[in-house]
Amino acid sequence: MTAAKICGLSTPETVAAAVRAGARFVGFVFYPPSPRNISADDALALAAEVPPGVGKVGLFVDPNDNDLDAVLAKVPLDFIQVHGVADPERLRAIRARAGLPLIVAQAVACAEDVDTGLALAGTADMLLFDAKPAAGGGLPGGNGVAFDWRLLSTRRISVPWMLAGGLTPDNVAQAVMLTGAKMVDVSSGVESAPGIKNADAIHAFVAAAG
Repeated sequence: MTAAKICGLSTPETVAAAVRAGARFVGFVFYPPSPRNISADDALALAAEVPPGVGKVGLFVDPNDNDLDAVLAKVPLDFIQVHGVADPERLRAIRARAGLPLIVAQAVACAEDVDTGLALAGTADMLLFDAKPAAGGGLPGGNGVAFDWRLLSTRRISVPWMLAGGLTPDNVAQAVMLTGAKMVDVSSGVESAPGIKNADAIHAFVAAAG
């Protein structure tokens, strides 16, 4: 069974939908430019709705220590997911400061980007391969853009990893077939508008990833 992560949740109703659907992970975004950004107080309330066995992931973009501490002091996260950091030393420092398993996101547009991500495998507990935003714009994730999944089809990856980027209920099964992904991550692909999750789409995605 392919494990699904529903990222960018912001309401009790959609957290409940993800849990009912069988998602293995739920993601909370702590990045103000994102339409999915929530406060630590809101995340604390949402985390209380997540049962044991479902991993609570906090998504950060190149965070400073103060931003990390403000969230970690309130929210009982199970994983830290970091975008926009490629320095292994900084990644190790984030992992040590959080005291939690670290998911390192790697933006992919070509084979060399995959190589860059693989070089960080010794620093990460898990890798997440996402589509690279268009030049000059776009958020680090949640843009609804896919990359060429065949770039991962022949790679040996020494740590657990997730596939993200442009996944939807309609294409996730094909993506899993092409890449062999054991875990998939979705945000915009289960939304009716930016930041607004759709419960039916969440259920359809988890079922299709199956």
